[in-house]
Amino acid sequence: MDDNQDHFEILRKINKKPQSSQRELAQELGFSLGKLNYCLKELQKKGLIKIKNFKKNPNKINYLYVLTPEGLSQKTKLTINFMKRKMSEYDELKKEYDESLKYDSK
Repeated sequence: MDDNQDHFEILRKINKKPQSSQRELAQELGFSLGKLNYCLKELQKKGLIKIKNFKKNPNKINYLYVLTPEGLSQKTKLTINFMKRKMSEYDELKKEYDESLKYDSK
């Protein structure tokens, strides 16, 4: 997967369930903890997410991942690009299928 695809998937998961732990996110995405941690830091550097820890939690290990307005905007752009790519793949597969039907009917 490329970085945009990885970031898109992470932004989607965070948007749905911001209280997920890194371990949960990594497992759901099929990422190693190291890869997820790296991606989260990159998203934070880009200003797409904020990472907050729960102040009253004695563990100090639980975090909340929040999409910034820029993060929501980027997620929307990535969603549109994802949909365009999938629609293009669908069109190409449909074209191949239609062409195969022509040859089969001869």
